Amino acid sequence: MSTQLTLDELKEFLARAVGEDESVDLDGDVLDTNLMDLGFDSLAIIDTTSRLERHFKIKIPESAAADIETPRHLLDLVNQQVALAGSTV
Repeated sequence: MSTQLTLDELKEFLARAVGEDESVDLDGDVLDTNLMDLGFDSLAIIDTTSRLERHFKIKIPESAAADIETPRHLLDLVNQQVALAGSTV
C-alpha cells in the first residue's frame, strides 16, 4: 500500500461505506461527480472519512470534511493530510 491514496483505493473505501447499495455506481469517471449524485448521503461520507482517518492515521478537520463534495476533493484532502502528517502506511 502506498502512502498516498489512489482513486482505486478511494473507490474501495467508498464502496465499503455503502455496502450492498446497488444504486451507487463507482464505475467510470466519477472523480468530479458530486458524491450526493453518486448516491452517498452525509452519513456515508462521514463513515468513509472516518475509515480513511484510521487507515492513514490522519485527522481531517471537521470544517474541511463538511465541505467534501466530490471524490477528487476527498482524495486531495486525504493526500494533503497524509503529506502534512508525514504518515506512512
